[in-house]
Order: sequence, then C-alpha cells, then structure tokens
Amino acid sequence: MHSDLSAHREAKRDAGKVWLVGAGPGDAELLTVKAVRAIEQADIIFYDQLVSGDIRALFPAGVPALYVGKAKNHHSIAQEDLNQLLVDQAKMGLQVCRIKGGDPFVFGRGGEELLVLRQAGVEAQVIPGITAASGCSASADVPLTHRGLSQGCTFVTAHADKELNVNWRALAQLDHTLVFYMGVTRASTIATELKRGGMSASTPVAIIEKGSRKDQRVLTTTLAQLAQTVAEQAVQSPALIIVGEVVSLRAQLQPEHWLSMMNLDDQQQRLSA
Repeated sequence: MHSDLSAHREAKRDAGKVWLVGAGPGDAELLTVKAVRAIEQADIIFYDQLVSGDIRALFPAGVPALYVGKAKNHHSIAQEDLNQLLVDQAKMGLQVCRIKGGDPFVFGRGGEELLVLRQAGVEAQVIPGITAASGCSASADVPLTHRGLSQGCTFVTAHADKELNVNWRALAQLDHTLVFYMGVTRASTIATELKRGGMSASTPVAIIEKGSRKDQRVLTTTLAQLAQTVAEQAVQSPALIIVGEVVSLRAQLQPEHWLSMMNLDDQQQRLSA
C-alpha cells in the first residue's frame, strides 16, 4: 500500500505542472507573493508582450524564458500552438510558468489555455493578477467607481479581427465607468459610437499609457477630443482608455491640488491677521 502511494506521488511529480500567472499592469512590486513563487519554481517560462522589463528581471538566471507575445498584426506563435506547447512541456515533467500581463482571466485568453490543459489531464493552477483597469486607474488617481458619479464599471476589449461586436447604445446608456483595453487604434470608433449611442461629447476621458510603470503617462481629454488627443500625443500601447465622470476627480486627487489649497489658506490667514 505504501509503495503504491509513493509511486502515485512520484508519477504526479513527474507529470509536471503549469501555472497561469497574472503579472499585473507592469510594476514588479504589484506581483503577488504566489506569482513570485511560481516564477522562482519554474523550469521554463513563457511570457507575453505586456510583461514588463522589471518583471522579466525577476526571472531566475539559467531558466529558459521564451517570448510568446501577440502584438497588433504580429503573433510570435499561434494560440493553438502555444496551448499545445504548454501541454507538451508539462508532460515532459517540467514546472511551466505561463506569465501574462494583468490577470489571466481578463482578456488574457487564460480560460482557453486552462481548458486545453484540463482536457489534456495536465495539472494547472491560475494565479490571479491585478488587472490593468484596476492597477492603471489607481496609479493615475482615477477611481473606477465613486459615490454620486459612478456605481458600476464595465471592461470592454477594443481588439477584434474585423469589426467590434459591441452594443454601443447599451454601453452609452449604462452610466458606468467604461474601461477600454487595447483601444488606441480604435479611439475614433469608440468616440463616434458612444456619442451616437447618446453619451455626451463632453464626457471626461483619461488615457493611461504604460500604467503603473516608471514611464507612465496620463492624458485627460473629452470624448469629443479623444481621437485627436491620441493622434497628437502619439499614444502608444499598452494604454487604457477610461471614459466617465470619475475622470473629473483626477485633478482634485493630485497632491499638488491640495498643496496649492493649503498655501492659499495660509496666505488668506496671513492677510486676515
């Protein structure tokens, strides 16, 4: 009985394992402890375009790290081939870390990969990450919800092979904060369709480029000026587009705003003394 149990444990260990790891929006300090442990235990790492250089610097020396990213109009490997690669590597007995930007289950195709792994009988675990909407909005001081302004938030992917299959009128009428992933090249469409659906052209918009990273850039504009701002400022991916009244809070939430208010109060007190 004891020998059978030992053999079972040995076979399970030899079968390998796949971790589907969310790397968050790019700041290495936003990785979860569980994500770091998966990286440190890996025999091989597969990473995508949105995994930042700071996070890649944490990959263990000597462990193969292979790029399997998907930039616009250029995929280094087809998704079906990547799925099979994960299965094959695990069945060779390797501890496989498949690390991707944000969260694996939010526009990360993690569900597709996990389904294939389950069907192949491969042990797999999903390690959630901070999704870009949450991480980038927080780093830019733009709340996703705020009492009196927005009681909900909707995530939308602006990526599609052809036309976006989106109910624009429904989105425009939700009165939610709208967060568009991969929307830079679709900025004109987003603005046009939301206005056509009934959203005001003066609705505040934030564009967060490389959110949470050292070179983060935040641009605020309106729905009417969204496409022009993206073009004039040469916004590059990765970038999020946040549409909604919550964006108007950003100016008030900046430290400089309150420092200037405190200085103004000091001046008024001195004048009244």
